[in-house]
Amino acid sequence: MREFTTCILVLFGLIIPADLSADEPVTLRVLSYNIHHGEGIDSKLDLERIAKVMLAVKPDIIAIQEVDHKTSRTQKIDQAEKLAKLTKMHVVFGPNIEFGGGSYGNAILSKYPIKKSQNHHLPNHEKGEQRGALFAEIKIPGVTGHLTFISTHFDHRPDDTERIASAKFVNQWVNKNPDQAVIIAGDFNDIIGSETLSILDKSWTRTNLEPMPTIPVKKPNLQIDFILSRPKSLFDTVETKVLDEAVASDHRAFFSVLKLKPNREQD
Repeated sequence: MREFTTCILVLFGLIIPADLSADEPVTLRVLSYNIHHGEGIDSKLDLERIAKVMLAVKPDIIAIQEVDHKTSRTQKIDQAEKLAKLTKMHVVFGPNIEFGGGSYGNAILSKYPIKKSQNHHLPNHEKGEQRGALFAEIKIPGVTGHLTFISTHFDHRPDDTERIASAKFVNQWVNKNPDQAVIIAGDFNDIIGSETLSILDKSWTRTNLEPMPTIPVKKPNLQIDFILSRPKSLFDTVETKVLDEAVASDHRAFFSVLKLKPNREQD
């Protein structure tokens, strides 16, 4: 009788088992999207359209690049906060440069609570545009400890010196905590086989092995947007695709479904 009563209480949410799903892999739907400050290739500024692209794949976590924060060119809107409201997700923003009376950088949207975040400026070469990596600790139900999620945007110039330095920077950071579950996603401005991606491959596992082009948005022929995870023992990739929307931004959004295995050793 006691067991029956407990089952009824659990069923109606009056008791929640502490170890619910703790031994089962957790599915994470991850999106990476360079939103071009919300301006599409039709020159229309439309964050509602961006949000619709995001919500089409029911994401759990989104890495966003080229986000404006109260700049003159985007009507002084806090774009990260507006996207959070449109998607009903938690948000953090990492500014990297001052621009147009406001700032410009990366953001993270999360279905799950963000415990804390920290924005790191990436190495800067020859006074280029300052780039960054926004780190967030996200509490995922059924996962011991937390997931570290990183949204980043590497330098775009032909000389890859800064991109290589940035790849080494993120590798050095994650290698300090080899058992920590980490996903990094963003616009790396380089392709599979480049030195930049080859350096990242030493510490990360890409969700796709063969190229899946994301630019130019109308007829993509290059992939520069990626989702990577580590350690390999904790993640399986279930699905990866490039979204077919070709107007809302100058990049196509890149999407992966990963399974995060339980790891009771995480802090």
